[in-house]
Amino acid sequence: MTSPQPPQLPGWITEHIEKYLATNGEDGHLWRGVPTLLLTTTGKVSGEPRLLPLIYGKDGANYVIVASKGGAPAHPAWYRNLVAQPLVDVQVGADKFKARARTAAADEKPRLWKMMAAIWPAYDEYQQRTPRPIPVVILERVAL
Repeated sequence: MTSPQPPQLPGWITEHIEKYLATNGEDGHLWRGVPTLLLTTTGKVSGEPRLLPLIYGKDGANYVIVASKGGAPAHPAWYRNLVAQPLVDVQVGADKFKARARTAAADEKPRLWKMMAAIWPAYDEYQQRTPRPIPVVILERVAL
């Protein structure tokens, strides 16, 4: 897996990524008491790898993330990237793997949203801030 660094990230995010990578997830997997993974997408426009830490939950063998962007009016760039190219790289702790990302279907989303809001309650607040439906994304490990 690559270790790309997207431009113009806030310092605290860059620091989180650096610690996560330097310690193979020992420092950084837990952030503010919640589990985080590293997601690498392919830039929709640039074609370059883009790396971000994101809070996750588990649903069986799958990982679940939320494209909240803090309740901003537009989807985060990483979500637009994975919609365009759903094959992504994921690191959870020391475990590195390829995954296929997909937006949760309407019948899946309520259960997964509730699970993720239990992990990070601010997701409910974020949804109240924006008229856009915040997507829930399922990461399914793929064998290559």
